[in-house]
Parts: sequence; structure tokens; C-alpha cells
Amino acid sequence: MGCLGRFAPTPSGRMHLGNVFSAMMAWLSARSRGGEMLLRIEDLDTLRCPKENADVLRDDLRWLGLDWDHEQPCQSSRSEYYEEILARLGETGTVFPCWCTRGDLKNAPNAPHASDGHPIYPGTCRELTAEERAARLALRPPLWRLRVPDEVIAFTDGHYGHYEENLARECGDFILRRADGVFAYQLAVTADDIAAGVTEVVRGRDLLSSTPRQIYLYRLLGAETPDYFHVPLLTAPDGRRLSKRDRDLDLGVLRQRYTAEELLGLLAHAAGLLERRESASLRELLPLFAWDRIPQEDITLDPFGS
Repeated sequence: MGCLGRFAPTPSGRMHLGNVFSAMMAWLSARSRGGEMLLRIEDLDTLRCPKENADVLRDDLRWLGLDWDHEQPCQSSRSEYYEEILARLGETGTVFPCWCTRGDLKNAPNAPHASDGHPIYPGTCRELTAEERAARLALRPPLWRLRVPDEVIAFTDGHYGHYEENLARECGDFILRRADGVFAYQLAVTADDIAAGVTEVVRGRDLLSSTPRQIYLYRLLGAETPDYFHVPLLTAPDGRRLSKRDRDLDLGVLRQRYTAEELLGLLAHAAGLLERRESASLRELLPLFAWDRIPQEDITLDPFGS
């Protein structure tokens, strides 16, 4: 099979410049290798992701020229498949129920914390007896966690190079399904990439630390991992990371200010693909694309500046 890249946006709001930049990099990377593109709408949390948002998202991608060859069913329609994956993981003996809340973890004495400040799960429910589990189950449904090994998971990112993480010490047993029944990102994204045969994942570097967890899931499920490429984040001149909270930078506003080619040219210039800021289509950018031209440091961008 040839290269298969993917867009995997979450329709919790209008696409913003950071989303567009990641999507553009994913498209250019896959197409430069003669590959195809897959679209997957990641709407696990249906309360935050109404259907009309997904329709707007598709329209924005088409406006930009970011076409795709395949579309995977929305995640909100794939619960039965995720149940099957959870059952397969359960057969490995690595899945267990947990009744700890965020407050429990936050207030746990001497609980270790990850580098981002979030508490690492201390294993409170990992070794409960059958009687203890039954008593807790009578009170409320559990969430489900994956027991992780005390070992280093390492890989070579196509842009940032060597990256490694000890899952037990830096991540902890992570959630596969929430207590309300919603499947967690780590399980769903890995299961979907396996099902589609994705061979290349291009996304923001804020997801770099998720990769060892997903590689471990690939291992448990007996699947081959894709190639990973993470891209720098876009930041405003004041240092803020561009996000969906910045409504003045979403495509609803930007489409009134820019043509698609102007917006793509702005991003391509910021990424080092163009020597000056000028309009460009994706087809014009394709022969200019090379990973060694993309900076590793985050990119400061002022779309309304000179």
C-alpha cells in the first residue's frame, strides 16, 4: 500500500489558523510522496460537536483546496467498533476499571505529576479485589484505564527526531473510556488509524507526547505504527498559542479577509516554503515542500499585520 495521510479535525468550533496549518502540512506531505488523503471527523463528544459544525468544516477544507480521497465514518457512529477494540485490549490483561475522579487525583497526597503539571495516576484502583470492585460498582459506573509498562517507548519523529517517554513514570495508566461511556481520544484515534490503514500522521507538536501511548496501543493490538511528523504551533505576537478561543482568527472571519490562495501563501511563507508573502495554491506549493524547510521552533504569526 502507498502513503495514506489524514486530516482528523474535531468540529467543536470553526477551523482556525493552527488547524489550517496542520492540515496544509499533512496534505503537502502525503501528496509530495504520491499518497492519498483521508478525512475523519473526530466528534467523540457529541455535545461539543454538533453535526452542522462538521458540514462547515468540510466546506472550509474544500474552499482551501484541501481535498481528500476517502472519508472515514464519524467517530460518533463507531462506538460498536471501539467496544470491540476495548474488548481486545481487555484480553491482554492490561485494562482495568477505575473509580477515581479528577478531584481524587488532584488531591492525592504526594501524587507524581507529569511535565505539563497534570497528576499521574497513582494506581489506586489497579489491584482492587473482586469484592472491592463490586462494592464500588454498586455506587457508580467506572471509567476504564490501560495499565502501562515501566519502560521507555521511543520513536523517531520525521520532523523533531528522537523522542522517548517512560509511560509509567511520565504518563501513568491512561483512560480508554470515560465513566459516561465516551471513548477516550487515545483509543479512538489509534483504532481508527489502524482500521483505515493510515501510514503517515502529521499533526501539531502539542500531540507529540501522545505518540508513545498510541505506539503502545499499536503494539498491544498487533498493528504496524505509522510514520509520525509533528509540526510547530502557531502563536500570536503576544505569545499566545492560536486556538479556537481566538474567534477573530477562525475561518469565518478569515474567509472575509483573504482568498484561499492568500491565506495559504501567508502560512507557506511563515513555514519557510516561500521567500516572500504572496498568494499560492496548494498545487504551486507542492514542488516547494520539504520537511527540512519547516522550522522546529513555534511560528509567530500576525495575519492582520503587514
